[in-house]
Amino acid sequence: MSAPRTDNAAKGWKQRLVEGLRKGYRWGDDHVPPGLRLLLGLVLIAGGVFGFLPVLGFWMIPLGVVMMSLDIPPLRRWMRRRLHLRRALEKDS
Repeated sequence: MSAPRTDNAAKGWKQRLVEGLRKGYRWGDDHVPPGLRLLLGLVLIAGGVFGFLPVLGFWMIPLGVVMMSLDIPPLRRWMRRRLHLRRALEKDS
């Protein structure tokens, strides 16, 4: 009986995560200059490693990967496909 509730909860946080990554992808592509995106991605990942500290968080790691993917063409293609695939799967559900 509790299985559907956990499935819905899991779907909810995954959907919020993907939507947040999409927003970060669009924002970085529109507002951050190309060379700075890679540096920003590295800083975010480094800050995410210290996610146990109060201000920093583990949320910084996926956002850092998204920012880095904007400057690295193979990673950019992979990220675009991944975020688009998630959007298509969410529409089917």
